[in-house]
Amino acid sequence: MDLSVAEIGKEYIIQRIETDDEELNAFLFSLGCYSGEAITVVSFRAGGYAVAIKDARYNIDKDLAQAIIVEEK
Repeated sequence: MDLSVAEIGKEYIIQRIETDDEELNAFLFSLGCYSGEAITVVSFRAGGYAVAIKDARYNIDKDLAQAIIVEEK
């Protein structure tokens, strides 16, 4: 499933990032968003998501959330 349908407050494991944009892949990797890493949706507001990766929180839009494929931990 992709991150856009994840439950708020539940921890997931990133399986893969589905994008052909190498710049976007590099950006996500710099945030710690890569295969095998834990991610949690903290909140959803106005079409965007607040996510926790490692010890940091980031805001991402719905398109980006749909590119992050996760599985339940």
